[in-house]
Amino acid sequence: MFNFSFDKRMIYIIIAIMVLTTLAQYITNPGALFALLVSIPGVLIAITFHEFAHGYAAYKLGDNTAKNEGRLSLNPLDHLDPIGTLMLLLAGFGWGKPVHVNPSNYTRKISMEKGEAIVSVAGPLTNIVLAFVVALIYGALAKFSGTFLLSTVGNIVQLILGATISINIGLGVFNLIPLPPLDGSKIIMPFLPYNAKQWFRNNEQIFYIIFVIIWITGIAGIIISPAINGVTSGIMSIIQ
Repeated sequence: MFNFSFDKRMIYIIIAIMVLTTLAQYITNPGALFALLVSIPGVLIAITFHEFAHGYAAYKLGDNTAKNEGRLSLNPLDHLDPIGTLMLLLAGFGWGKPVHVNPSNYTRKISMEKGEAIVSVAGPLTNIVLAFVVALIYGALAKFSGTFLLSTVGNIVQLILGATISINIGLGVFNLIPLPPLDGSKIIMPFLPYNAKQWFRNNEQIFYIIFVIIWITGIAGIIISPAINGVTSGIMSIIQ
């Protein structure tokens, strides 16, 4: 039997090594380190709203699990996963602490499968909406702030807003990859034929392995880059 708890520990060890290696490169490069620092607000916002959205969607469907565990909160400390947060900072995609939900508590007006899809899509969708809102703020500052953006403080604000837009898009798009444990794996379920659903569920642990492979090899970044660039171009074209 596939021992996921053991493999999960091994995965975290591999990730930790990757993070430490990348972090060392940032420390020796002052410019890259500064870029890392200005991205922190974007990371906190992206993860916090992403996980809150999952919990809130489940709550609106009738499940109080996230509420009872204190996850209907906009306090970043309630949602940050140490490794996932570092990866979002260093690689542009990562994850937060998973929100626990109980699909059996969802309203009977929809199937549990559709309920899971709604809860799952709430996180990535919130990130895309956030990116759009921040882009509007960015555009408004560019048009109406005069010379503010030319000042030191204005330049930092501009960098923080730009990083927040990029990180939210990255987190949102990354989580739409249809592989466990990402949100996309649950979003596609209502659209699959019955046999495909059963095959997907029976081989879920294999998909975890595939996910880890494409992630640590950088293939995931190659896969989602066109989508990230497309969403970014679309949002920026709207506000210009």
